[in-house]
Amino acid sequence: MNNRRQGNDFEKLAADYLQRQGMEIIEFNFYCKVGEIDIIARDGSYLVFVEVKYRKSASSGDAASAVNFAKMRKISRTADFYLYSHQYGGDTNVRFDVVAIESGHLHHYKNAFEYIPVF
Repeated sequence: MNNRRQGNDFEKLAADYLQRQGMEIIEFNFYCKVGEIDIIARDGSYLVFVEVKYRKSASSGDAASAVNFAKMRKISRTADFYLYSHQYGGDTNVRFDVVAIESGHLHHYKNAFEYIPVF
C-alpha cells in the first residue's frame, strides 16, 4: 500500500473517531501553497485543525512527538490561510488537535499545541 493511500485510511479512521465524539468534519486534506491540514472540524464553538500521525510502533518515536515545532508553525500558517480564504473573523475560536495512531491504538490530544504567530 502506498503512503498516501495509507495516510488517507488513517485520516478516515481519525475522522470516524472524531465524529463519534460529536465533532462535525468540515474538510479533509486542505491544501494551499503554505501546507496541508489533514482534518478541519467543528467542535462546539471551536474550529479545530487536526493533524493525524501514524506509527506502526513506537520504535521509531511516538506519533504525537512527530508534530514538532516546525510542523506546528506550518499548520498555524496553513490555518491562517484557511481562516482568511474562508472569511472567518478574528473572533473565531480555533484549536489545534493531534490524533496519534500507533500500535493499534488511537489517542486524541485536544489543544495539543498553541497557535504559533508569525515572527
